[in-house]
Amino acid sequence: MSGIRTVDEPERLDPAGPAADPEARRAELARGLAEVERRITEACAAAGRRRDEVTLIAVTKTYPASDVRTLVELGVTHIGENRDQEASAKAAACADLPITWHFIGQLQTNKAKSVARYAAMVHSVDRLRLVRALGTAAVRAGRVIDCLVQVALEREPDPNRGGVPPAGVMEIADAVAGTEGLRLAGVMAVAPLGEDPAPAFARLAEVAEAVRKEHPEARVISAGMSGDLHQAIANGATHVRVGTALLGRRKPFVR
Repeated sequence: MSGIRTVDEPERLDPAGPAADPEARRAELARGLAEVERRITEACAAAGRRRDEVTLIAVTKTYPASDVRTLVELGVTHIGENRDQEASAKAAACADLPITWHFIGQLQTNKAKSVARYAAMVHSVDRLRLVRALGTAAVRAGRVIDCLVQVALEREPDPNRGGVPPAGVMEIADAVAGTEGLRLAGVMAVAPLGEDPAPAFARLAEVAEAVRKEHPEARVISAGMSGDLHQAIANGATHVRVGTALLGRRKPFVR
């Protein structure tokens, strides 16, 4: 029976997309990494920053664990995932590798226990219930998890994209800083759809500065993806989350 995949079905690689042959795929990833590194280096130079001030997070959602292994071989050790079911399976499959796992998608409180087992940093903390759930899960797992407060940069709130408006950021930041098992590391944001990302990231930089005044250790600014990493780095991003430009374009699976 034909039809477009449902929301719950994972995307699969198109047969005409990334190469199936391991050596060809490695070459693809190496080329993608070289290009992304060039762009990050140029953006840092334009902003008067050092390359080592920016951490590249490879976003590997819908891609296999074999790609993660290849990226690690190529020197990329920060890996980002959006969904716990996929992320937890990859973390288990790659447990022998020196990976720092970043959970970057919207997180339901009932997934906090699972995420707390493998994530070193959660980028999407945006409500007090989630703070409490993550703290409890981290303590039970015997871990300390770095947390970023997700900031909603939209002029008009969009509940489907997650995040807390700038005016509510400090409440969440204070809660994270005061919760056992969690460490406030900074802020995260996604550029608003249909808006120039530069002024949006400038607003994020202002929020980050306000948070640092109260919590000097919270120095992470997670911002910028494949299409807007230059603007993010110009506005102080310390971590960029890159998927398509590094791993290739995903296509919906049609059956």
